[in-house]
Amino acid sequence: MSKLKYILIAVVLLAAVGLIVGSAVRNPASMAAGYLTVDEEVGPVLSTQELAARVAPAVVSIVTESVSYNWFWQPIPQTGAGSGIIVSPDGYIVTNDHVVENANKVTVTLSDGRTFDATIVGADAQTDLAVVKIDATDLGYLHFLKDSLKQLSVLDSVVAVGNALALPGGPTWTLGVVSNLGRSIQVDTGVVLNDLIQTDAAINSGNSGGPLVNMAGQVVGINVAIASNAENIGFAISTDTAIPIIQALISRGKVVRPWLGVQVTTVTSTIRRYYNLSATAGALVTSVTLGSPAYEAGLRAGDVIVRIDSQVINTAQDLSAAIGSRQVGDRVEITYYRGSAQKMTNATLGESAS
Repeated sequence: MSKLKYILIAVVLLAAVGLIVGSAVRNPASMAAGYLTVDEEVGPVLSTQELAARVAPAVVSIVTESVSYNWFWQPIPQTGAGSGIIVSPDGYIVTNDHVVENANKVTVTLSDGRTFDATIVGADAQTDLAVVKIDATDLGYLHFLKDSLKQLSVLDSVVAVGNALALPGGPTWTLGVVSNLGRSIQVDTGVVLNDLIQTDAAINSGNSGGPLVNMAGQVVGINVAIASNAENIGFAISTDTAIPIIQALISRGKVVRPWLGVQVTTVTSTIRRYYNLSATAGALVTSVTLGSPAYEAGLRAGDVIVRIDSQVINTAQDLSAAIGSRQVGDRVEITYYRGSAQKMTNATLGESAS
């Protein structure tokens, strides 16, 4: 057998071994973007002691410093506190955007008391997620459970962990259940957060950015908000939303989304009467960005979008979901009403970066 044949056989064997090893590494956990570890299935239930021992080293305290100005334009130092989740052994940490927003300095304290200055890798206001990085190695980190909205059920037990009230001495633990799945809320900034997990596990100020874990110690959500006018109603960002956003922030420092370039509101009976609309449902265009794909396609304020390709649009949320499911550069067919006339146009979606 020639030397060339031996070389070819060796290459084939090495490739086969590589495939086998690669499959073993990704099953049941797969490395997303080289950092975030994602489990496909729910793991075995842990005892409370085992769960605490696994989760605690990967939950951090985050303290921020920022500067605001009074009426006389004098600087006023401000501090904030939140929580974070270590997602890789080399120091990538997930938290909420509102925890680190406008921060001049971010300090991370680990469960063992070590303190690090952190840099902000990227943030996404639309999902209230952010990633920061500390210069450390061999850190404990948590696994994320894929598709938590599908893999969780109402009344499943969950634990919220975080730097509640910025109390010293390590994280606070609260046990509860999943109260509902797929909730939507509007936060103080006006942003609507969708596909949230509702829980009665107590979430307090400072818990923001900390993990909501199942009884296997897997992250199923990221604590984000509480209903201040209610008892034991808290919300966490599901991994359905979080995983692709975290991947994008770690790999590119931003989230790139398809963009049409319109502001819309849902057509209700009141809006229909007020504007004398022909469409009984849809997304009413309230403004169009100059030079945007929508502008180039001929859409104008007052139009009512009722279909994207074959997808019926009944609400503003339907339009957002329809555009969000496409890719930058996709060409979409838009059916809309202008007055009583139904029209059609095409738009090539642009890029909107957070």
